[in-house]
Amino acid sequence: MSKPLIMVTGGAGFIGSNIVAALLERGDYDVAVCDRLRTAASGKWRNLAKHPIVDFVAPDGLFPWLDAHVETLAAVVHMGAISATSEPDADLILHTNFSLSRDVWDWCAEAGVKLVYASSAATYGDGNLGFSDADDLQSLTRLRPLNPYGWSKALFDLYARRQADAGRAPPSWAGLKFFNVYGPNEYHKGGMQSVAAQIWPVVQAGEGIRLFRSHNPDYADGGQLRDFVYVKDVAAVVGWLIERDELAGVYNLGTGKARSFRDLAEAVFAAAGRAPDITYIDTPEVLRAQYQYFTEADMGRLRTLGYGTPFASLEAGVGDYIAGYLSQADRYR
Repeated sequence: MSKPLIMVTGGAGFIGSNIVAALLERGDYDVAVCDRLRTAASGKWRNLAKHPIVDFVAPDGLFPWLDAHVETLAAVVHMGAISATSEPDADLILHTNFSLSRDVWDWCAEAGVKLVYASSAATYGDGNLGFSDADDLQSLTRLRPLNPYGWSKALFDLYARRQADAGRAPPSWAGLKFFNVYGPNEYHKGGMQSVAAQIWPVVQAGEGIRLFRSHNPDYADGGQLRDFVYVKDVAAVVGWLIERDELAGVYNLGTGKARSFRDLAEAVFAAAGRAPDITYIDTPEVLRAQYQYFTEADMGRLRTLGYGTPFASLEAGVGDYIAGYLSQADRYR
């Protein structure tokens, strides 16, 4: 007897492939993936190489595939997106992150299929309005993202809320505002990899690292704060949400505890068995005007839903990432 089926769009990407891994480790589902692998040299295909997915679908074949499998489909996990905040093609960002997401939403609403999708903490802009994930229409409309990526995600959150308020929603749905996610299978992202992944080769080689100097008197050099969340915890939350019925909202997904870039660097040095060796350089002028000094997810709403599993501390997550992946000949999950 076949298992219930889950489609993970963007399933060969960083977060998507970790969701695929976690779902298949549970053993309760068959998993199909929709994505583009690009060049073999990128190594993106390796994100899926250990996982017995039942199908792989190109993005232009997604909706015919969904139509053909609607009877066995338990959920769509929509992670497919242009995630590079530096992407210059705003039309591409909006088409991929909003238009495609809108079409996935509409399909799930009509077919009666559960949907979990990727939003982003980039919707909060400079953070002056805080990081509360209130998802009523008024709260979502007040947000002012700083780049086309954040805007595209905020625009779709608004679409989801409007459609849900009008009674045109999937039977159960959740959007997740990811904060600073790090962990295995991010290597194809190049300069968009987490700081942990970028500094590890330098630390492993016995050299010192450089972090941005603070240009805000309220923060020490290296004291800029982010909510760093381990990708295994992100995947665990998605798996938990898939099991819930009658969800309807957009939720933060971080640890709820901001940590500094210096803390992160020290965790990497500790994993290498080295004392910290950190120098500070000026933040480029082009970045300073929009630089965020603090992000921290308000996790109250997800906890109120009933998710009680603790998130890995920064030290535990970085330690697992380095010991289990970055320091290994095979870095992939």
